[in-house]
Amino acid sequence: MKSIRDILKEADNKIKGIPAAPGLVIAHAYMFSKEKLEVNTSAIEDVEEAIENLHEALAKSKKELTKIFNIAKEKMEETRAAIFEAHVMILDDPILIGNIEKRIRAEKISPEYVVDDEISKYQSLMHISEESYMKERAADIEDIKNRIVRNLQKKRWLSKIPHDMIVVSSSLTPSDTILFSRSNVKGFIVDHGGLTSHAAIIARSLDIPAIVGTQTATKVINDNDLLIVDGYHGVMLYNPTPEQLDFFKTKIQKLESLKTELKEINDRPSKTLDGREIVLKANVDVTGEIDLVVANKAKGIGLYRTEQIINELGEFPDEEQQTKIYTELSRRIYPELLTIRAFDIGGDKVNPLEYKEANPFLGLRGVRFLLESESLFKTQIRAVLKASSNKNIKFMIPMISTITEIKQCKKLIEECKAELRKEKIHFDTHMKIGIMIEVPSAAVMAKEFAAEVDFLSIGTNDLIQYLMAVDRGNDIVSGLYQEFNPSVIRTIHHIVKEGKKAKVLINICGEMAADTLAVPLLVGLGLDSLSVSPTTIPYLRRVISEISYAKSKQLAEECMLLSSEKEISEHIERFFKDNSIKRSRNYI
Repeated sequence: MKSIRDILKEADNKIKGIPAAPGLVIAHAYMFSKEKLEVNTSAIEDVEEAIENLHEALAKSKKELTKIFNIAKEKMEETRAAIFEAHVMILDDPILIGNIEKRIRAEKISPEYVVDDEISKYQSLMHISEESYMKERAADIEDIKNRIVRNLQKKRWLSKIPHDMIVVSSSLTPSDTILFSRSNVKGFIVDHGGLTSHAAIIARSLDIPAIVGTQTATKVINDNDLLIVDGYHGVMLYNPTPEQLDFFKTKIQKLESLKTELKEINDRPSKTLDGREIVLKANVDVTGEIDLVVANKAKGIGLYRTEQIINELGEFPDEEQQTKIYTELSRRIYPELLTIRAFDIGGDKVNPLEYKEANPFLGLRGVRFLLESESLFKTQIRAVLKASSNKNIKFMIPMISTITEIKQCKKLIEECKAELRKEKIHFDTHMKIGIMIEVPSAAVMAKEFAAEVDFLSIGTNDLIQYLMAVDRGNDIVSGLYQEFNPSVIRTIHHIVKEGKKAKVLINICGEMAADTLAVPLLVGLGLDSLSVSPTTIPYLRRVISEISYAKSKQLAEECMLLSSEKEISEHIERFFKDNSIKRSRNYI
């Protein structure tokens, strides 16, 4: 039977992009493009009237954005809705508005020209940045600029679209995304933008499948074309064949049926047939996912990616902002545990560096960046400690490669504790500290590293990448990114074995942990805690309930004797078949 990957591989009517929000959907296309505003550059005679028109347009723009902010708060978690509050604040910026007024008075030129020119200066600075998230913030500013200009021209912007359509556009602003959601939009296809664009972030919050960065979608797709959007793999099919249509209709029906079935087993413990409990934790990007964590009965949060805060704010959060976010997370997840990972910056993640690195994956990333930016790191440590009064927070350091780095981090943590004691601020004095095992040096030294910390978390995405010396984002060599490669299996086994000798807790996160095919192997290797996307937890719970630890252990021992990825994959497939285990996953 063909899989989704097989169907997509064979298709010549596909467009690839970046998977921005997961889901499968079939609907017709709505081609969306905003009217291009022509800016009036003529001179003005009545300066005071122009200033009055400016303030009327600002007030109307503020009213529009406040309305969008209120809609956003109703539809999604408030932290993400704050995107629009920030937009409203720009309209109140005294320096920006003051500069616009001064230029209108001095140059006696139309206010819409001055607004366009003045705000475009800020955008130009963002566009020349090397950082994608800065470029994407420029798109937000474009929306604000056009809104003011449109209101100066007293034009209306039509945001209504037919219901139940897939919006296809060159770019989408956050306000577009929110307003379209009122028309029960089924999906978003966008030529430009990345994972950190606010439109992508909002689509994830609203659970609307989205693909961004397609580059060519608006050139290939026509209005009302039938589309199939696979937000899991970042691929869409236009004008699908009968075979493709039947396949995806069946797949969507099965997924809906599976979701219902999984709800029925959600209250069961995550135990194997012979009674071994496997703790299922959630990986979380933002607080808005907490509802999913609770609904899917996760045993706490095994990975909170704090760098996503930077993505959403467009800047580093200060100590007060961080303390508020971490405290709220701790409160909502209590009494379960919350593992906060320090900013994992660089590589394919947020990168605020002013210079471009030749090899960013081997450069100043993770703990290396944090130790170079001591003030920023200490700000985060202080915020985590201040939020730890419920005693359910753990702190984790990414990209550790030497024991010296661990000791340097522990020294900074002790410095922050001393500062807080001096300030008479209460915190958890015994907060547990852990590290990510993501590079071969850390894997080899697992026993020694484990002796320095309270827990280890195996980050399979980077670990596989570094073990196999393969850029997982490079299509040319992506075939070498093999989670079932013997070297990967044996390395995980070594980490678990050595970590348990040191009597520390061991967790695994990354895409491998979320692959139901890998679950029996990971259980057999001795892992008793998996941290995955909240939506994946029910699928793992079902597989765990259908396997025995004894047989899984035997499977792992057999796999460690095999010498190729193909042999191991086939061996695991036979294990599923021989033991009548359902291998359903939300997007496979």
